[in-house]
Amino acid sequence: MAFRGEFHSPELDPEFFPGQYYGHIILDDFLGGWFALDRLMLVRLLMLAIMLVVFLVAFRSPKLVPSGLQNVMEYALDFVRIHIAEDILGKKEGRRFLPILAAIFFSVLFMNVSTIIPGLNISANARIGMPIALALLAYITMIYAGAKRYGFGKFVKSSVVIPNLPPLLHVLVVPIEFFSTFILRPITLALRLMANFLAGHIILVLLFSATNFFFWQLNGWTALSGVTVLAAVLFTLYEVIIIFLQAYIFALLTAVYIELSLHADAH
Repeated sequence: MAFRGEFHSPELDPEFFPGQYYGHIILDDFLGGWFALDRLMLVRLLMLAIMLVVFLVAFRSPKLVPSGLQNVMEYALDFVRIHIAEDILGKKEGRRFLPILAAIFFSVLFMNVSTIIPGLNISANARIGMPIALALLAYITMIYAGAKRYGFGKFVKSSVVIPNLPPLLHVLVVPIEFFSTFILRPITLALRLMANFLAGHIILVLLFSATNFFFWQLNGWTALSGVTVLAAVLFTLYEVIIIFLQAYIFALLTAVYIELSLHADAH
């Protein structure tokens, strides 16, 4: 925490592991700490609860002609259905995988919104645990889609073996295809999501801390606080775009990976 006139540089441990750093962990002794909760875990639970409440309120008594929150949420669901599921997978497969894609999209979206909520000021996806969970859901869905259509063995073979290549090239190509398909995809999904909001949080901390430092100098440097606070506000608006964009990219890439699994033999 920065005091008046102090420059507080961001630190990873107190920012992203506050429970371990400050010793404020709830349920630390319960079942060996499996259900221990620090501030970031509480933010995740809060955003999950907000998401569930929004959906319950929006669709508790759905009307034929929607209005208010129901109208907004139907537009959002239609966006996922039309511009992600059906655009990538087609109507039949899009309808089949829509629940998974919608769950991923809205989970990423709501978990990211906490980064601009005063008092929370950090994305629930800024620590690797939640991005890993979402990436695993996408990964399992991708594997399921291919294994259901081809059988697991044929799916793996079709994904990594490119037909009509010289035999010696398979020695080089098969490990590369296996690594890029079955290892790199979930890793990049998780890291991309986490890195965007980890970096965004650090930049906002730097800007607001610089504002606090410059403002309380009460000399010629004080004018710079106007520049840094303006930069912080503009970057916060930019974060609003990133919040939606990362949810869209995560769900879109999940749909693309499912589509590639469904057509694993189409090299």
